[in-house]
Amino acid sequence: MPGREDRLTHLEVLPPRVSSAAAWPEWTSPVVRSAFEARGISAPWLHQAAAADAAHAGRHVVLATGTASGKSLAYQLPALSTVLAERGPRDDRGATVLYLSPTKALAQDQLAGLLDLRTGVRVTTHDGDSSREQREWARDHGEYVLSNPDMLHRSLLPGHARWSRFLARLRYVVVDECHHYRGVFGAHVSHVLRRLRRICAMYGASPTFVLLSATVAEPEVFASRLTGLDVLALTADHSPRGQVAVGLWEPPFVSHGGENGAPVRRAASSETADLLADLVAEDVRTLAFVRSRRGAEQVAITAADLLAEIDPSLPDRVAAYRGGYLPEERRAIEDSLRRGELTGLAATNALELGIDISGLDAVLLAGFPGTRAAMWQQIGRAGRGGQDALALLVARDDPLDTYLVTHPEALFGAPVEASVFDPDNPYVLAPHLCAAAAEEPLTEADLPLFGPGARETLDAVTAEGLLRRRHHGWFWTDRRRASDLTDIRSTGGPPVQLVERETGRVVGTVDAGSAHGTAHPGAVYVHRGETYLVEELDLDEHVATITRSQPAYSTSAREVTEISVVSTRDHRPWGDCRLSLGDVAVTHQVVSFLRRRQPGGEVLGEEPLDLPPRALRTTAVWWTVPDRALEESGLATADLPGAAHAAEHCSIGLLPLFATCDRWDIGGVSTARHPDTGDLTVFVHDGHPGGAGFAERGFHAAEAWLRATRDAISSCSCETGCPSCVQSPKCGNQNNPLDKHGAVVLLDVLLRGAPA
Repeated sequence: MPGREDRLTHLEVLPPRVSSAAAWPEWTSPVVRSAFEARGISAPWLHQAAAADAAHAGRHVVLATGTASGKSLAYQLPALSTVLAERGPRDDRGATVLYLSPTKALAQDQLAGLLDLRTGVRVTTHDGDSSREQREWARDHGEYVLSNPDMLHRSLLPGHARWSRFLARLRYVVVDECHHYRGVFGAHVSHVLRRLRRICAMYGASPTFVLLSATVAEPEVFASRLTGLDVLALTADHSPRGQVAVGLWEPPFVSHGGENGAPVRRAASSETADLLADLVAEDVRTLAFVRSRRGAEQVAITAADLLAEIDPSLPDRVAAYRGGYLPEERRAIEDSLRRGELTGLAATNALELGIDISGLDAVLLAGFPGTRAAMWQQIGRAGRGGQDALALLVARDDPLDTYLVTHPEALFGAPVEASVFDPDNPYVLAPHLCAAAAEEPLTEADLPLFGPGARETLDAVTAEGLLRRRHHGWFWTDRRRASDLTDIRSTGGPPVQLVERETGRVVGTVDAGSAHGTAHPGAVYVHRGETYLVEELDLDEHVATITRSQPAYSTSAREVTEISVVSTRDHRPWGDCRLSLGDVAVTHQVVSFLRRRQPGGEVLGEEPLDLPPRALRTTAVWWTVPDRALEESGLATADLPGAAHAAEHCSIGLLPLFATCDRWDIGGVSTARHPDTGDLTVFVHDGHPGGAGFAERGFHAAEAWLRATRDAISSCSCETGCPSCVQSPKCGNQNNPLDKHGAVVLLDVLLRGAPA
């Protein structure tokens, strides 16, 4: 397009892939085979057959392949065949299957597909929406039960005696979309699965685990850490695919309205609206993924306005699709898209795992969606059925997006990001040991199941009086339900409820750890597409009062942080420098918040806040550079604080490329001389009590991570630093001092000593 030639930074053309089929395994039930053939599946693909054979033989397996690669058949084939093969003479339940997904919606999609197969297997859900009668039927008669880790933690395991007949016959546990189990949530789920294994063994069962994942680094390591078992990884994809052209697109700088006069790039949503209008005008059926519901609406409106200038009939061919619509509204939009009445759709990631819309030609991504797995899931919505497709990733104004569109090998090479979590986090482990003891008293023989830190954590909770040691083991003696000690999706502490002032209803909740940054007075809070302003935050009552509003800006909190080293777990010399991993004590305080124009991103102003400081014991990775190395580099003493500060900001922005986290899950501190190390030191720490595994992943991937950080800074086209490289939206020091060029020199000094 004229005037936009420089925005396409890279074009990767993925060649078409021809499918490779295999014969139906000999053990396949004729009923199941007929059901799949009735769906038009004449034979499984090679990777489906390999995974199904491994699972049928009792091998724990993780299938890590791309979108639309038919992962469901890989576990449904052995699970359904086994249920039918082991039924009793009077159609009695002989084998059972437990399917776990991170969302109820995904389980409902699976339920619909299983019922449509019509194999006669008794399938049902067991989740928060199930009636009492449905739960009782699932417990007493269900053969294939679809649930989630939350229900397993709060309902099924605490009530395992009532589920004893189901658990005694449990042959398969299916863990779908397992790459979603990361950070603190992943650590919780890993212990829920260990508790399940323990209770199954008590009833004489040893189920086979089948895990399904998008393409991630080291899937076998991740799956083994999640389940505590040796897991076989299958990553070859033998499903058909058309040619896919993937473009990387970087919006231009449009103003110097950023902090300290920094240049600001055009908003990814504005650029996406232009591209959506261009494609619709060319009759290219296009789906645009936008991060927020409000953003999806705005992209659709802007694209329609642009199309109206070309042809008055074209605006009706564009719509928005998001959660919060009535079911009949969503169905009408889906039908219009299938019939070809709609050509363009701006959607949130509700469509990432949602309905199957075939016949799309193109996908636009307004910003990197956080992980490569999510990116390929979104791209996979176009070109299904072997047709060719186009995808464009439009970079947002942040270091990770900027790095990716200028370093395409990070997206198209082997996966580097790993779904990480820390099962040994005592803040996570302690409540699960209590829950396990409440389910069945813990013994010495049980402790290896829960990891090397189990005994130390068990002694601590016993000393607190939560468990009682007796001759036969540890017993739960409290009157509370042990499973209520933790919310597996929470990061610790009572959540803060967001209450609408006008109605008194609870709109949503935020974790205690993030409430200061997201629910402070004046914060813009977006929930299910609706926008609210926070009026008041009561930290004692754990309540924030909100009112509905439509401000033309977003907010981001600023915080100042102090950090001290508690202990060092591991370290590596990097020449004269040193890389370390350990436990730290962090004190941080939210001191203000910025208002940024939406769309656009220009800073409109900063408002002070008066919130108390918070203490956090967590995990950090840090690196130190001694004085002699700094003297040899030529960096002036006055430049050191700005160089370290800039390197810290960008390294936080780039860690999500290697660990599946968001930059808001981690924090950092930099100083020209830290009292605990005596040298220039840069810390990056987990934002959750005890750690979430992100800093540990940074330690083990440090050379690649910090080299990417250096390259992201040097490749940014700004002169002195901007939000795309070294400025941070949550910096409590007003992004000052920052020395972009000094950061490159400092990282060069560090990386010269990195192991080859």
